[in-house]
Amino acid sequence: MILFPAIDLKDGLCVRLEQGDMARVTIFNRDPAAQARAFETQGFEYLHVVDLDGAFAGKPVNAGAVERILESVSIPVQLGGGIRTMATLEAWLVKGVSRVIIGTAAVRDPAFVKEAAKRFPRRVAVGLDARAGKVAVQGWAETSELSVFDMARRFEDAGVSALIYTDIARDGLLGGLNLDATIALADAVTLPVIASGGLSSLDDVRALLAPRARKLVGAIAGRALYDGRLDAAAALALVRSAKNAA
Repeated sequence: MILFPAIDLKDGLCVRLEQGDMARVTIFNRDPAAQARAFETQGFEYLHVVDLDGAFAGKPVNAGAVERILESVSIPVQLGGGIRTMATLEAWLVKGVSRVIIGTAAVRDPAFVKEAAKRFPRRVAVGLDARAGKVAVQGWAETSELSVFDMARRFEDAGVSALIYTDIARDGLLGGLNLDATIALADAVTLPVIASGGLSSLDDVRALLAPRARKLVGAIAGRALYDGRLDAAAALALVRSAKNAA
C-alpha cells in the first residue's frame, strides 16, 4: 500500500479545504515546493497534488506551483485538477507528472479518458469524488446523477491505472475514512482503488492494512499530516512493516 501525502493548491499556496468548500480554507504552507521536499525527506514515496483552482476553472491555474514541485522532488507525482483536454494531459506528462487524475472530464467525456489511457498506459487515473453516492464534478461544486459504481464500471476495461475514491462529506474533517464504501467499490471492480477523505490517525492506517482492505492499493493523507495528528514516521513504519510481512 502507498500512503500519498496531499498538496492542495489554491492561489499558489498549500492549503486544505473542509468538504471541498473553497470558503473553508486553511493555509498550511506558502511554499508548496518546500512542502513537497519535506514530504520526500520524511520518507514518502509518492506525492498527490491537486490544483484546486484548476478544478473549478477547467484548466490549469497553479501551473507554476506544480512545476516548482516537480523540480524540487525526485519521487513520482500524481496530479489532478483542471485536466480536461489531451493537450493539457500531455503537457503535464512531458513536464514530469507521473500520473494524471481525471475527474470532471471522466463524467462528461469518458471517451477522452479511454483514449488517454490507451495512449499513456498506467499514467491515467480517474477521480471518483462522491457526495451521497453520486459523483461530484467541477471542483465538487456540482453533483451528477451518475453513481460511483456506474462510473467505476464505465472504465473497467479502459486501461485506467487506478480509481481514487473520495468521500466529500469526510474530506478535511479528520473523521476517519469511509472504509466500508471504499472497500465495497474495490470489491465491485477489478481496478486498483485508492482511498481518500478523512484519514486522521494511525488507527486509520492500521485499518487500511487489515485483511478486509487488502484490495486497496493506497490512501491519501492531508490535514492530519499538516496538523500533527498523524505522525508521518509512525505511519510509514506501519506500511513498511505490513509490506515486509506480506
